[in-house]
Amino acid sequence: MSGVTEKAIAALEEQWATAERTNNTELEAPLLAEKLVWIDVDGSVMDRAKLLAEDKATKYSSGEIEDLHVTVFGGTAIARYAYKVKGISPQGKPFDSYHLWTDTWVKMPNGKWQCVASVGSPVKK
Repeated sequence: MSGVTEKAIAALEEQWATAERTNNTELEAPLLAEKLVWIDVDGSVMDRAKLLAEDKATKYSSGEIEDLHVTVFGGTAIARYAYKVKGISPQGKPFDSYHLWTDTWVKMPNGKWQCVASVGSPVKK
């Protein structure tokens, strides 16, 4: 990635992955807009509070971003990538998944970038 904004968004995506890997929702929360729309790979929809509660109850053991691409449109950026993640769900079930994600980031009035929408897509193997 060549642009400053593209690199900044890539760093925020890595921060999000680190927050999951370390089970640290305090590191994740500032990345998410108050009116976040989250559509999980199973089609379920969550808001910011529900996503953070779900992530807090999930015990991640790994999370790795692959093939990250960021496209910037003024004060909006789209990040698309593959995400490999393992852990234990809030229901106590182990998971090992690989999905595609599209995150929409907006530069907020305070100058900070936040994710306003995230959509996961299952990948057939």
